[in-house]
Amino acid sequence: MSDKWKKSEELIRLYQAVGKAALTYDIEDSHSGNIATRLKDEKGQDRMAITATGSQKGDLEPDQICLPAIDRADFGYYKASSETDIHAKILSLPGVSASMHGHNKELTIATLDDLDKPAQPESFVPIDPLGWRYLKGEVPVDWFAVPSGSPEMTEKIPARLKDHPVTSIQGHGAFAKGRNIQEAFFLLCIANNSGYIVNLCRKLKVDIEKLRKLIQENPAEYFSHPLPDYQVEGDQAADFADDEELAKEFRKAGARIFESRLSPFYTGSISLRGVRTMFYAPKAAMPRELGGPLLELLLSDDGKDRELAIHRAIYAESDFQTIMHCYIPEAEALSHFIAPGERGLPERMVPVDAEGSFLYLVIPILPPKFELGELIRLLHDYKVVIVRGGGVWAVGAQSVSEALHHPSSVREICLYRIGAFERGLDLSKMEPKKAKKW
Repeated sequence: MSDKWKKSEELIRLYQAVGKAALTYDIEDSHSGNIATRLKDEKGQDRMAITATGSQKGDLEPDQICLPAIDRADFGYYKASSETDIHAKILSLPGVSASMHGHNKELTIATLDDLDKPAQPESFVPIDPLGWRYLKGEVPVDWFAVPSGSPEMTEKIPARLKDHPVTSIQGHGAFAKGRNIQEAFFLLCIANNSGYIVNLCRKLKVDIEKLRKLIQENPAEYFSHPLPDYQVEGDQAADFADDEELAKEFRKAGARIFESRLSPFYTGSISLRGVRTMFYAPKAAMPRELGGPLLELLLSDDGKDRELAIHRAIYAESDFQTIMHCYIPEAEALSHFIAPGERGLPERMVPVDAEGSFLYLVIPILPPKFELGELIRLLHDYKVVIVRGGGVWAVGAQSVSEALHHPSSVREICLYRIGAFERGLDLSKMEPKKAKKW
């Protein structure tokens, strides 16, 4: 065999980048999980590139990527993951070229139960817009007596992934399929984010089962604008790469969004106004080693992309220079939180911490089906707005960094409110008195 097809520098860098990103996003521990892709050898036979058993995905070495055959055991199996057979079957599914196993802690916590075993756990139903859209409203959950590399898992997991993007093993983690590694990683991040939001809502005493039932009956009423299909093409697009400072600013902000958990991998958007064009990152949460598409688009256009349409409408009705949209999980959870003594879902969030109170008297919360003019009006007044079932929108007068400050602050404000409620503190007593006149 020639080495040409085996481990290209591009393949090695991609595995290393995804491994580091998974560790950063905390869906792996130092040695957990596997990454696998399908490729063909010099004879045109299907093989897979899969991480070795016990390898540190966050510090992956080239010799820790194994190349076994997909349809039979061969030399590569001796060093490959103990779950190689599972990945081989997943990679044999139509349209699947990549698979990934993660230790999705939040999803795992959200799907634990104390029922007698053996048992069939209930599927996980997300309550957030990203999870509902990209997980297709459900993640199957299975219990296995031997939850790592067992024959039962080898049969069950690929069968689950025929019809679902992600499937979960109770107490262990999740598997995702994808057309490329980035998509499989994206889906694992979305699944963990959805689990986190459910866990937060449980801490806030939100009636999860009631909310799930309402969403299942009429999802359009509970989520904002329709989300697009995940695109595997164009991640390397760099329309304004020649402007090194501008591209650097976008990538810095994108890395901070991802690393600070302001939005899951490749979600959200960033834009900056030009003269007749706008500079746009449609996959805002970009790990440093992976990057993402950077586009230059017309400021006025009649395209069907709702996300883009909101950016363009804000620019058309304002002097803002930058816009950022993130899916902050803590903000989504708090948008469903009815504080003791309050009636109905909240229309605002009041900071209870010193810096949050200094920056914002209140932060408005809009319902999923908001009027675009109302969003723009509130952005003029508050610079940041939470949309229940639709993420957090923020604007800046000058730089991308200025816009980034708002979602970063919102997440911190949310964490303080959630923590105070968990401690049994009276939030109404902690809120500034002047906020009550809002």
